[in-house]
Amino acid sequence: MRNTSTQDLFSPLTLGPYSLSHRVVMPPLTRLRAQTDGSASDMMVTHYEQRTSKGGLIIIEAAAVSDKGSGYQGMPGIYDDRHILGFKRIADAIHAKGGIVFAQIIHTGRTNHIDLQPNGESPLAPSVVPYHGHAFLNGEFVPVSPSREMTIADIQDVVEQFRSAAARALAAGVDGIEIHSANGYLLDQFLQDGSNKRTDAYGGSVENRARFLLEVTKAAVSVWGPGRVGVRIGPSGTFNEMSDSNPLALFGYVAEQMNAFDLAYLHVIEPRVAGDVTKQNAENDEVVASKYLRTIYRGTLLAAGGFDRESANEIISKGDADLVAFGRYFTSNPDLPERLKQGYPLTAYERSAFWGGTERFYTDFQAYATQSVPDSMLTTA
Repeated sequence: MRNTSTQDLFSPLTLGPYSLSHRVVMPPLTRLRAQTDGSASDMMVTHYEQRTSKGGLIIIEAAAVSDKGSGYQGMPGIYDDRHILGFKRIADAIHAKGGIVFAQIIHTGRTNHIDLQPNGESPLAPSVVPYHGHAFLNGEFVPVSPSREMTIADIQDVVEQFRSAAARALAAGVDGIEIHSANGYLLDQFLQDGSNKRTDAYGGSVENRARFLLEVTKAAVSVWGPGRVGVRIGPSGTFNEMSDSNPLALFGYVAEQMNAFDLAYLHVIEPRVAGDVTKQNAENDEVVASKYLRTIYRGTLLAAGGFDRESANEIISKGDADLVAFGRYFTSNPDLPERLKQGYPLTAYERSAFWGGTERFYTDFQAYATQSVPDSMLTTA
């Protein structure tokens, strides 16, 4: 919904059937601390509970919809009924503090390794093209394994895997789900022509390349109904070697098609970030961002990517987005909404603990009111 009057981060907002008291969102952040069977760990429950604010939205990190779809050891899964309980524990902890929680679901596609695949199978991809990405295995990033081109039957199977994952999330009691179609994972691999060289109904034209995402979205909405499914896209993203010859046309079409689904929101990664790194001089690139997609998409827009308090308030007040996600600073500031509201300094994040690890730099960060670190060692909001 486009703003019709001046709003800021702390203006209330209706999101589908839910009422948010502010617009500071914790986005899905892949932290790789699930149990070995893909179930949510105790420290994951604690981590999300710590970051809950009343009336605030938290999106749980990406959970694989298939045992073939997790390219990162330590990623949670949602492809088996045994995973439901862990997500229910997270949802219950967030709800107990008055928060709203969505769960992101994903298939990583070619960003994978045979040691993470059942029976050592080749990772799935829309097409076999040169790719030099990395999977996460045994505590380190390793080169991906060669992939194989998906058949039509494979595509149909994955659509059903997303549908089943959506149903498990519903059974777990979260408030909605987010489909991950960004950052060079499987759905994004189909969208962009740098990775999709197919000549069948899922390749070639913009309409064909978007077909897979639209089928997955339709399947998810069939489970959840209106206002409870979000979709994440990265229109000018380069992470995982993504590229497209005409991103304006591609993502303009995707945004237009999303109008038909009555989504909770469209989640747009701004072009100034690639993965967990802010790109240099991105403002000089010809890019697709929330401001452009706002002219096409008629629903709620969630913008993510390198925001601070000032730039977040600016994009909301201009009406180019309705919600803003703060990723890296949510890792180290469990009370981030309050800090942003009050103008308190922020605790610096610890990049070495982003991908896997223990409770250290994960559940041991403190709220501003209780921490012992002097302000001189903190940063600004």
